[in-house]
Amino acid sequence: MIEPGAGDPVIGRYRHGEALGIFAASRPDAIKSCAEEVLADLGEVSVLANRTGLAMLPFTDTVRNTAFHLGEVLVAEAHIRVPERGVEGYGAVTGRDLEHAMAIAVLDAAIAAGHRTDAITVFLDGEWRRQQEDDRERLRKVEATRVEMETF
Repeated sequence: MIEPGAGDPVIGRYRHGEALGIFAASRPDAIKSCAEEVLADLGEVSVLANRTGLAMLPFTDTVRNTAFHLGEVLVAEAHIRVPERGVEGYGAVTGRDLEHAMAIAVLDAAIAAGHRTDAITVFLDGEWRRQQEDDRERLRKVEATRVEMETF
């Protein structure tokens, strides 16, 4: 978890961007369930965008430290407004799962409104721990394939 900087929006102990990253990598069923719970008393929601499309995938050349576009990736995005709370929410995920993107947008708007942040923080904590464990397991599998070779 990143220490918040001055003026950086924070939810629980997560910066806003870090929270959005956790949402995007979360299990679709889990985030949809959390969003449904939060949405129940958030208020009337206006959908501004709910679509799929292609986005350029940026990558950094680690040798020259220069950015370039690796190619295009399919993304689902959602943009909502909650007029009575005066907030908007945005969500995007790779792939075509529009419901996942909409769930992120709902949680983003709830964070902006300061609505149900306790439930959202509990969700973020659980998903962050699961994602960390998934990363450790993936690294264990990669390490198991490592081959030591002698050089001449």
